[in-house]
Amino acid sequence: MQTSTVDLWETITIEAERESSLWHDALRSEPEREPVFSSLGEERYALGLETIYEGYLVHYGHPRLFDPVDEDTALLLGDYLYAHGLVRIADVGSVEAVADLAELISLCSQLRADSAPGDGAAWAASAALLGAGEVDDARAALRDRGDARPLTELAEAHAGPALEQALAAHDRRLR
Repeated sequence: MQTSTVDLWETITIEAERESSLWHDALRSEPEREPVFSSLGEERYALGLETIYEGYLVHYGHPRLFDPVDEDTALLLGDYLYAHGLVRIADVGSVEAVADLAELISLCSQLRADSAPGDGAAWAASAALLGAGEVDDARAALRDRGDARPLTELAEAHAGPALEQALAAHDRRLR
């Protein structure tokens, strides 16, 4: 990822603080600035991907930047981050990229509700191929049959050497 990670994290936190005092109050005193999936895709998508992923972590894992005081705040904050990440992707990408991420969010929510595995492969393949229109069938295999293998294969073929590190970081961040 070529974008300065300090700028990425500062952008997420500063814009959240401006948006609501609730988000300001939810900021961690010692944030962790660890990119997870943005290193697998195009640089232009880094801010949007990490914003959406932070929302995912607020909902389901250990967020890097925020520590909401209760479940209601976490739900609202996660949704705020999802929405802002999608706007950021729309600003630099295509309708297909936004659709890919909307499908990713939906699929991963289903997986978490079912306590099913495969979200790491879904994130990795989506980040690596964002907007390319190549993950629909693989996502359907996971959603419909619980088969993460096609997403894993896509991620392995397109994500590059940072894949293993991204998946390990993802595993550490989930509850």
